[in-house]
Amino acid sequence: MNVEQPVDIQEPVGVVGQLSDFHQKGMTTAGVPAVTAAAVVNVGGVFLFELKETEKMLVSTCRLSKVLQLTLAIIKPDAVAHPLMLEALHQKILDNKFVIVRCKDLVWRRQDSEKFYAEHSGRFFYQRLVEFMSSGPMRAYVLAREDAIRHWRELMGPTKVFRARYTSPSSIRAQFGLTDTRNTTHGSDSVESAQREIRFFFADFCVEEWMEKEEPLFRSGQLHYDHGKQIHTPLAQS
Repeated sequence: MNVEQPVDIQEPVGVVGQLSDFHQKGMTTAGVPAVTAAAVVNVGGVFLFELKETEKMLVSTCRLSKVLQLTLAIIKPDAVAHPLMLEALHQKILDNKFVIVRCKDLVWRRQDSEKFYAEHSGRFFYQRLVEFMSSGPMRAYVLAREDAIRHWRELMGPTKVFRARYTSPSSIRAQFGLTDTRNTTHGSDSVESAQREIRFFFADFCVEEWMEKEEPLFRSGQLHYDHGKQIHTPLAQS
């Protein structure tokens, strides 16, 4: 099935809050991997593909030649507190061609936050960070993509929000961040930290086993996106 991939289009302000309605109708925004479409609709400058009834919730991509990499991504409490912002960030993950392997919402106890950020103990921002990260619900993802760690960190933008706004104005932190602590997102900075952080959030998930058994299936490109669980699964397992 050969369908021309649409060019990336920035979502205009005012459309984000309506995206979930389109998804419930079996529609997906431009930037999600190519699908067979029954119609193309232009809504407020965003091009949407209305899927055929038999292909709703099926995301079909071309086969990837490079091995997929995993990374841990967090949507912090400041963003999760605002449902429309959380929806927009989730859509941004999909639009940037990440595969969502795991996704869950959770609330940390203070000791969880202290343990996760133990390497920063003693730094001037440590207590503030620990308190903030245990202040409310957050969302954790295991994301897959070629060179996923680098791509996610580029999408997040610099840690310091003021710097992000000047150097990476289209990044997540530039658009949604408030302060250097309330900066919307977290992402692993190396393969080693990704493995460690994934284990911290998803104790039942084995990176090595996934790379051996699941990665080839995900890399095949034939994926089903479950709107309820908000994850992708290989079509062979659906």
